[in-house]
Amino acid sequence: MKFSLPENTLLQLSEFIASNLALNFPKERWNDLERNIVSASNEFGYKEVESFIQRIMSSPLTHEHIEILTAHLTNNETYFWREHKTFEVLEQKILPELIQIRKEEKRIRIWSAGCSTGEEPYSIAIALNRSIPNIKDWNITILATDISPRILRKATAGIYSQWSFRNSPQWLKENYFLPTDNNKFELIPRIKDIVKFEYLNLADDVFPSPLNNTNAMDIIFCRNVLMYFTQDRFRQVSRGLYNSLVQGGYFVVSASELSTQNFPEFMPVNVPGMVIYQKTSKKMKDRYKLTFVDPPPEPIPFQIPPKPFHTIEWMKPQPTEVANEIANPEEIPKQIDPIYQETLKSFAQGDYAEVIDKLQNDEQTVDERILLIRALANQGKLIEALKTCEDTITKNKLDPRLYYLYATILQENNQLNEAVASLKRAIYLDTNFVLSYYLLGNVYQRLGDVKSAKKSYEIVLSLLNKCSKDEILFESEGLTAGRFKEIIKATMQTRELV
Repeated sequence: MKFSLPENTLLQLSEFIASNLALNFPKERWNDLERNIVSASNEFGYKEVESFIQRIMSSPLTHEHIEILTAHLTNNETYFWREHKTFEVLEQKILPELIQIRKEEKRIRIWSAGCSTGEEPYSIAIALNRSIPNIKDWNITILATDISPRILRKATAGIYSQWSFRNSPQWLKENYFLPTDNNKFELIPRIKDIVKFEYLNLADDVFPSPLNNTNAMDIIFCRNVLMYFTQDRFRQVSRGLYNSLVQGGYFVVSASELSTQNFPEFMPVNVPGMVIYQKTSKKMKDRYKLTFVDPPPEPIPFQIPPKPFHTIEWMKPQPTEVANEIANPEEIPKQIDPIYQETLKSFAQGDYAEVIDKLQNDEQTVDERILLIRALANQGKLIEALKTCEDTITKNKLDPRLYYLYATILQENNQLNEAVASLKRAIYLDTNFVLSYYLLGNVYQRLGDVKSAKKSYEIVLSLLNKCSKDEILFESEGLTAGRFKEIIKATMQTRELV
């Protein structure tokens, strides 16, 4: 195996990338590493590749630079209807089964994680359109995420060259695209409008979370993405994806990533020509008595997230008529209750059914009710989650967390105007509630109110500028102010709001 760069340089670079970006480049992939690092050096404006390598290994990089580097080091190569057997299984097994289950609720949620330039999520949208004749009557979510705002803007445009249709069926381009100038093809609006492209870094960001709409997914596609991660990060990301699925949800990876050792939480399902994974109960999985060639990796130990910093103005004098509605301080536990701690552990492991079972009683604290509502929402039980949230609000009218949580479920249920009203109540109760402003911006964006969306994001940035970089934000599940600032900036770049 011959390399243009010295082997010692490639060794140091691969070790640096594994340590700082959680991407795995063993020696057998150094040709890929060498080719990709040349591409990255060009974008950063370096003529000498070795100078660029020394620069990135010797000086601190911003998160934006890290993500540009990651985008070059991973493969963005994709095309429509890639691995056609996958889409046959989607149309012939997964979607008919899901449509039958949801025929009353008429709601389907799918996530394309690591979507690159959009060919995969748009292919999923086409499959849905072919499978549901009255699709306008359904509440369809196809979330497509990637770490590059530039790539996401290209995906949002929905314009492709002939190269994106290689190996795809002829009917796909003929029925769903219109020719444009320069021998390119533009996706028709009714398909384009189904897919929502969002910035998300699988290696760093929190999911499942209503913050980025990654909870309660029926199907997750994550093909040719996990193969780049180091083993530790692979386990972390696959666990998060498992937790993002509803019970019975399907997980689709590429053929090269199939292994029960890679995904011990899932049950493999054999279908003609391929294997897919399903999130099932432990009892159901044990029936199949799966045998591992090697012992599966130990589960990641549960840790209670650190208590978030947040300045909330509860000490302001309250009007007489509402003063008595403030929660009794004696009801606030001085230490974490063992049962609640065990329930938190179940929640962190994605055992939402167990959380719901443990918390179905009449003597719950507000924190337990919030955990119950989140578990119901993550199970896709939106009607029950909304009802529980409404009941909790009647007894705790001054808790902004409840209005924020209520809004996350409303927007998931496509009740956008109601979500706006609930978020404004949360902000009225706590003018520093960063996540409420962010979600408000997202909802305004979905409503087509770009001006209000931009204003909400700008308020978020102004609030974050008052926080220290490492401060953990209120109700953010461990997200720091510094990281959230990067997310906001990338989101605004993706949506061209800067």
